[in-house]
Amino acid sequence: MLAYLFWHRPRQGVAVDSYEQDQLAFHRSLCRKPPFGFLGSALFRLPDVPWLAPSGPGNGYEDWYLLEDFAALGVLNEAAVGRGHASVHARAARRVGEGAGGLYGLHEGNRAQLAEDSLGPALVAVWVARAPGSAELALGSLLADGADPQRASLWRRRLVLGPAPEFCLLADHVPAGAASGRLPQGWSAQAVSRESLWQG
Repeated sequence: MLAYLFWHRPRQGVAVDSYEQDQLAFHRSLCRKPPFGFLGSALFRLPDVPWLAPSGPGNGYEDWYLLEDFAALGVLNEAAVGRGHASVHARAARRVGEGAGGLYGLHEGNRAQLAEDSLGPALVAVWVARAPGSAELALGSLLADGADPQRASLWRRRLVLGPAPEFCLLADHVPAGAASGRLPQGWSAQAVSRESLWQG
């Protein structure tokens, strides 16, 4: 399972309510007419997006698009601006001021459960990075320590498409295994709380 992520903020002068409604309309459109290999999507409101340039007070947003495989990523790319989704996508895209993308693969987690409820109650994202040159370790078990396997998932970056860290642990709380004192030397973790706006 893959996840295409998109972090974004509204353009200056765009009302938050209008921005969110346009983003939600695109997610609903994909849900009504899902492209081949599309497993669902989620939209979260964040207090900030750490790897987007500071832009003053205001929310950031994080989209998750769950996909079967790399082929489905290509289908989504075409379908998003194709028949059935083009107008709603264009309206949402016109209001985006700043954005960045990422591609992650499921490293640990219940694939069937994720596909069924599109990330479920994962309202905390713990972003884990390692310093260049630090040892690469099998961290799956460490990061997931203390997390409910039915309610948490660990994702690993597949392609470097943007500035986000290498690992993302999704859970309903920050598990003990992701605490800074538990990580190897040269590794760091940052927890970001999120508010769910869409799961479908």
